[in-house]
Amino acid sequence: MSMPSPTPKNPDMEAERSAMRNPDVSNAADSKENIFVSGVNSTIPSKLAAYSRDFERTLIKYNFEARGVQRVLPHECHALTWRSYLQPFFFWSSFNLAAQNVTLGMLGPNTYGLSFRDASLCAFFGSLIGAAAVSYTATFGPVSGNRTLIFARYTFGWFPSKLLVILELIVLLGYSMIDLVIAGQILSAVSVHGSMSIVVGIIVVGIIGWLISTFGIAVFHIYQRYAYIPQLIAYSILYGVSSQNYDLSTPSQGDSRTVIGNRISFLSITLAAAITYGGAAADYFVYYPVTTPPIALFTISLVSLLCSFTFTYCIGIGLASATPLIPAYGTAYETSQGALIVAGFTDATSPRNFNVGFGKFLAVVTALGMIGNLAPPTYSSGIDFQVLGKNFQKVPRVVWNSVGVVIYTVCALAGRDHLAEIFTNFLALMGYWVIIWMGITLEEQFFFRSRFGFRVGFGDKESRRGWGQSYDWTIWNSPEELPHGIAALMAFLVGWAGAILCMAQVWYIGPIAKLVGEYGADVGLAPFHFTYKAQTVEA
Repeated sequence: MSMPSPTPKNPDMEAERSAMRNPDVSNAADSKENIFVSGVNSTIPSKLAAYSRDFERTLIKYNFEARGVQRVLPHECHALTWRSYLQPFFFWSSFNLAAQNVTLGMLGPNTYGLSFRDASLCAFFGSLIGAAAVSYTATFGPVSGNRTLIFARYTFGWFPSKLLVILELIVLLGYSMIDLVIAGQILSAVSVHGSMSIVVGIIVVGIIGWLISTFGIAVFHIYQRYAYIPQLIAYSILYGVSSQNYDLSTPSQGDSRTVIGNRISFLSITLAAAITYGGAAADYFVYYPVTTPPIALFTISLVSLLCSFTFTYCIGIGLASATPLIPAYGTAYETSQGALIVAGFTDATSPRNFNVGFGKFLAVVTALGMIGNLAPPTYSSGIDFQVLGKNFQKVPRVVWNSVGVVIYTVCALAGRDHLAEIFTNFLALMGYWVIIWMGITLEEQFFFRSRFGFRVGFGDKESRRGWGQSYDWTIWNSPEELPHGIAALMAFLVGWAGAILCMAQVWYIGPIAKLVGEYGADVGLAPFHFTYKAQTVEA
C-alpha cells in the first residue's frame, strides 16, 4: 500500500500542527476573518473578489459561517453539551421527515407490485443498512475536523477522489431537484383549482432553501433543531387520517421468483436513498469536539435515521396501496405523487369531507418541510465544489451554493413531469458508488490502519483520538503528501463493473440481474473488497 510521508513539506501545515498542540493560542491568524477570506485572491476578477470579501465579512459580522472546505481545528470546535447529543437526532429527523421519502415509499406497491407487508419490511431493512453506513460516516467529522470527501482523499488520493466528488455533486443536486419537484407538486395541488403552477412552488422553496444554507451550518442546525416538530405533527395526522384506507391484505403481484426480484429491487432503492447521505454526513458534525464519543454519535444518528425513514416510507406505502381501492387516491396519483399526499390528508370515506381545509394547511406544512431536506445538501454542494481542487477553493462557498441552487432548480423545472422515472433510475444508480466507497473505506480502516497499527502524524494528546490517530489530518490539502489512491481506484472501477452486471434499471438490466424473476432484480452490490485488498497488498 502506498503510505503518505508523515513529514510535512508545507510551513502552513507546521502552523496547523502547532495550533493543534497549543489550542489556547488564538492570534490574528486564527481570527474569524482570516479563516476564510484568504480563499478569495487576485485570480478572481477584482470586482467579484471585492463583492465576495464584502459579503463574507458581512456574514462574520452577524456570526454566520463563511468557512468553506478548510479544516476545523480542535480549538475551533464547539463545547460538548447535552444539546450536542440531542442535535443529531433533531437534525436527521428534520432531514428525513420529508415528502420525498413518502413518495419514494409509493414505489413499493405501485411500481414493484409489492404488498404492504413486503414493501414495509424491505423499506425497514433497506433503511437499517443505509442508516448504519451514514451514521458511521457522521463520526468522521469530529474525529478529523474534515468534510466527508476530504476524508476520501486519505484512501483515494488527490486526483482519484475527484471522481467521488463529481458523483456526490450529482447526488446532492439530484436529490435537491427531487425535493423541489415534490414541494411544487404539493403546493400546486392545494391551490384553488391548481391555480399555482408547479413552477412557482419549485422557485419559492428553492429560494428559501438557498437562504438557509447560504448563511452557514449554525443557521440550518438551528432550523433543523425545530423543523421536525411541525413535520412530525403533520405526518402523524396524515397517518391517522389515511391509515384506515390502507390495503393490508392484497398479496404481492407475480410468481414467487418475480416477487423475490421486486423485493430485492425495492430494498435496494430504499437502501440507496438512505446510504447516499453518507457522502456528506460528516460535513454537519465537523464542529463537534474530538472528545465526542463516536458510539454516541453513531447510535443517536442511527435511531433518528431509522425511525424517520421507516415512518415516512410506510405512510407512502400505505397511500399507494389504497390507490386501487379509493377513487380519490387513484385520481390524485394520476395527477402526481404530491397530489396523493394532499388527498391523504382528507378523510376519503367521509361524504362531507369536513377536514379538507385543515388537510390542505397540513399539506402546505409538509411542502415547506422539504426545506429541511433541501438545505443540508445545498450546503454540502458548496463544500464539495471546493473539494474539487485548490482553484475551486478560491471561489467562496456561498457562490458555489448559489451555482448549485441554479443548477437543480433548472433541472427541477425541466423534469417536473417525470418524478417516478427519476426516482427509479436515479436513486439506485447513485447508491452504487456510495456503497463501493464505504466498503473500501471500512476495509482501509479495519484491515490496514487498525490491524497493522499504521500510524502517521505526531500523535500527541491534542491530536484526534481513536482510529483517527492513524491519519495525519494536517495533509488534507497537500497532493504530494496524500496516497496515490491507485488501489482504491482499481477496486472502485471493478466494483462498478460488478454493479453494471447486477443492476436492474428501466433502461438496462444486467445479465446477472436478469436471472431473478420476470423483471430482474437490482443486486448490484459488487465484489470490490478482494480487489482492493489484493491491490493494496501488492503496493
